[in-house]
Amino acid sequence: MGKNLYQKVWNDHLVGTLSNGQCQIFMALHLIHEVTSPQAFGMLKDKGLSVAYPERTFATVDHIIPTDDQSRPFQDEMADRMISVLAEATEAHGIEFFKPNSGAQGIVHVVGPELGLTQPGMTICCGDSHTSTHGAFGCIAFGIGTSQVRDVLASQTLAMDPLKVRRIEVTGSLGPGVTAKDVTLHIIRTLGVNGGVGYAYEYAGSVIEAMSMEERMTVCNMSIEGGARCGYINPDATTFDYLKDRERCPSGDAFDAAVQRWASYASDQDAEYDDVITIDGSAIEPTVTWGVTPGQAISVLDHVPDPKAVAGLDQELMTDALRYMQLEAGAPIAGTKIDVAFIGSCTNGRVSDFQAVAHAIKGHRVAAGVRAIAVPGSEKVDAEARALGIDRVLTEAGFEWRLPGCSMCLAMNPDKLVGDEVCASSSNRNFIGRQGSSTGRTILMSPIMVAAAAVEGCVADARVVFGLENR
Repeated sequence: MGKNLYQKVWNDHLVGTLSNGQCQIFMALHLIHEVTSPQAFGMLKDKGLSVAYPERTFATVDHIIPTDDQSRPFQDEMADRMISVLAEATEAHGIEFFKPNSGAQGIVHVVGPELGLTQPGMTICCGDSHTSTHGAFGCIAFGIGTSQVRDVLASQTLAMDPLKVRRIEVTGSLGPGVTAKDVTLHIIRTLGVNGGVGYAYEYAGSVIEAMSMEERMTVCNMSIEGGARCGYINPDATTFDYLKDRERCPSGDAFDAAVQRWASYASDQDAEYDDVITIDGSAIEPTVTWGVTPGQAISVLDHVPDPKAVAGLDQELMTDALRYMQLEAGAPIAGTKIDVAFIGSCTNGRVSDFQAVAHAIKGHRVAAGVRAIAVPGSEKVDAEARALGIDRVLTEAGFEWRLPGCSMCLAMNPDKLVGDEVCASSSNRNFIGRQGSSTGRTILMSPIMVAAAAVEGCVADARVVFGLENR
């Protein structure tokens, strides 16, 4: 009987079974940042422990770093202290730290892939929910908590239970103006925010296979928002082409040998799954959220749902979400006024995201009264975008081009909503208070949909605003 990728990678990294019945799994790569790691280093110090495999651990700063002025000290004393503690700890333990202005700093889930640290067949962990991003390369990648960060620093292993595997086949082809972000929002909308609990998601089908690596990262990034512990895509020629000549990848004959090994991790044709779901990609429309979870989403052509159409807890949750979002049941979602437009995050802060926006928005202007910011996911993304003139196109359109960081995705930095502002956001979560204001409202959508909303001053169909169906 054939095996799926999850089973192959799990078996290759299985150390043994612990006394409590859990499996001890070796972590091939551990990525750390300034929010969850300083406390873990403190725990190591308290126990007199050192880092077991510093050469398998890499650090960056992303969550708390300002995107307008990154000179030290930061205005936020706590943020400045966090980066200082991380710098001290990485130096003490011999861990490579991608510092600001090093040319490699950026959001952890952007930096790992672009440097070639992320490779097929790996187990990867990081103290961040969206570590599932790395699954785009044929890895099994998990977000972990601070105590688990400590465990991995000390032992390079995690105690885990195996997951079930659900294969999600997205068939057909996407229409003009429909993006990877729309695909992942549609999947979460269809299966629910708890639909993936206990599962790893394997994304497959013609739509997934046709995606670039950056698009695949967007899909895998939001696996956690659908309740899955991780999500992955089988490695193929697209994967190998992306990794070729990456700084931290093998080269020459060693790369060719690596490709052979990487390809072997792909799920066997006769692999079995605990569940298989098929979704028609040609039926997916540009998708936006109307509520306070990524699962509360609809097509931009749809109307806000009516809680009266459901019963029980679902009705209560929908009613509360509409009250918070100040939306009226039955009203079209298109035309909902926005105050802020944000393009960036580990979901959509890569060069191709900004390229798509620059191509569409050229010749348009951000509407009066809309604050629009574009935040590259890393220093490498920033440099490439500037070399391509993308920053100039967006700036001329009325966006502010910022320095790399997580920015307004979670607002652990100065980039925050004010009051009950509405933000059209390319990030991954629209939870209450997520973007820095307890009354701020977030509408998730793709980067080109954010650009369309910025230009129109309200939620709008990018296909119409930018004439995408005619291109």
